[in-house]
Amino acid sequence: MNSILVLLIAAAALIVGYGVYARRIDRNVVQPDGKKATPAKMYMDGVDFTPASRNVLFGYQFKSIAALGPITGPIIAVQWGWFPAMLWIILGTFFIGWVQDYGAMMMGVRRDGDSLGALSYKLVSPRARTILMIFLYFYLLLIMGSFGNAVGKTLMTNPKVPLGMFIVVLMGILAGQMTYKWKKDIILTTVVTVVLTFVGIWLSTTKPVAAFFNGLYGLPESPVWFLGNTQAQVIGTLLVIVFCYLGSVMPIWSFAQPINYISFWIVSLGILGGILGMIIWRPGMGDFPAFTKFTTASGPLWPMLFVTIACGAISGWHSLVSTSGTARQLEAETDALPVGGGAMFLEMIFATVAFLTATAAFGGFQGYQDAGGAGKALAVFSGGLANFLSHIGIPKEFGTAYGSVFLTIMALTIMQLCVRFMRVASAELAGDKFPAMKNIHIGTIVALLLTLVFVWVIPWLTIWSAFGAANQLMAGLALMLIALWAMSEGRKHTWALYPAAFMIVTTIAALLYLAYTNFAKLSSPDITTQAAIAAVLVGLIAVVLVVAAAFLVYDGWKALRKPQPKKAPAKV
Repeated sequence: MNSILVLLIAAAALIVGYGVYARRIDRNVVQPDGKKATPAKMYMDGVDFTPASRNVLFGYQFKSIAALGPITGPIIAVQWGWFPAMLWIILGTFFIGWVQDYGAMMMGVRRDGDSLGALSYKLVSPRARTILMIFLYFYLLLIMGSFGNAVGKTLMTNPKVPLGMFIVVLMGILAGQMTYKWKKDIILTTVVTVVLTFVGIWLSTTKPVAAFFNGLYGLPESPVWFLGNTQAQVIGTLLVIVFCYLGSVMPIWSFAQPINYISFWIVSLGILGGILGMIIWRPGMGDFPAFTKFTTASGPLWPMLFVTIACGAISGWHSLVSTSGTARQLEAETDALPVGGGAMFLEMIFATVAFLTATAAFGGFQGYQDAGGAGKALAVFSGGLANFLSHIGIPKEFGTAYGSVFLTIMALTIMQLCVRFMRVASAELAGDKFPAMKNIHIGTIVALLLTLVFVWVIPWLTIWSAFGAANQLMAGLALMLIALWAMSEGRKHTWALYPAAFMIVTTIAALLYLAYTNFAKLSSPDITTQAAIAAVLVGLIAVVLVVAAAFLVYDGWKALRKPQPKKAPAKV
């Protein structure tokens, strides 16, 4: 299989999926009204409800949904062969992924910017809200643990990464000031901040910068401080925590939104450069097998493939961004399809590029294994992207550093929003009994302390599988809510209900498999105390999520069977 053919297949899926299927659902079923006042305009508070143009919001949405999932997921999943991974990326997005993102956004807009907790209370049952908030908190903690592990213990320990990331943050803050305070033109703002960001990434590759961070981290052999965590890993993790704290407590217009917008350009230019390099190079997959075997080290193809590629095909995280984030910033309902659906299809292209860094950038399966394979997916992506970029004249040293900053941006811009959602969830869950949890600083600090425990105790691949299963189960539950919302408006709902059923069944099976395999580890005579703690934590969370999902599905099924108002939208 040639890389160009893969890109053409993905492009065709985008054109047909967005241009035909998505537009048809938008026009004939949901029927957005461009003249209707949105929550962003009705409840504008300058913090969460803030109207933004679709151009800025598209960048914010894409960068808020596209994290490490569409990168590491495909790179790990090709251990089953390139064909199953490619098929799920494309068909998952076509039939399920964009449905969730767009449907959740429109549901949020039509329900006054309600959070998923409030939506579950109104659409399912009062107890569903409490159960969903418990589910959400554990789910978000798994995201923080998996991403924090990858960034704090791997990416931020590279001396060529931290300065580039600091510059991204500073340029994001500058972009927020230029856009909302100084009222500067968006094109001028974008050019100035993006150019300065690339200068910062270049500076991060210079010897004085590397020497400074080598000294700070105790490199080249960073000493171990505790629980197997080195000096570099502890400092890198704490830098991540500081960034996430600021992202959670500062107004969204001044930090999270503009940083995500600038990051969109850094990431998009990287994707574009990688695609151009592929077009010039036109590499094939060599000896990479279309299919290896049904059961690999990560488990059976079903259900584990569908949770290993946790983004790029479908991701429950997107429903949180679309409802509690983007739905509160839309200027018009008609912006929902290009922002929500469009960003998801772009993530499909992104996941395809990541897939090709594993299958084509190193010449085949042996090259993929030599580059690190599934266990070192981040290194595979950085090295693969650098190989692609080298064919458009970008030196591999800069390309590798750029790829590492690229990955760090992908994770941290999600994590800052994740902590924001965690402190909102903890306030809703415990705020009445413990008023202190309603304080944004206390809610944020509690979330970050729990994150540190997960990052410093649980190995990355272990927590990644648990995150993937929880993430996809969240997608199934979100799709169930979208179907209930559509029914409540008397609209056709099977376009969301069928995908919901598939995702819920698949991901509950994956969580049960993970619970079984982690508890089984405890019987090993060679297991260490730290490994036992990690296995118990992951196993217990998997069980909690399954039980919570069972209650939600039961209540959702009862809600689906209730009589609904009759309204006859045009047929699809």
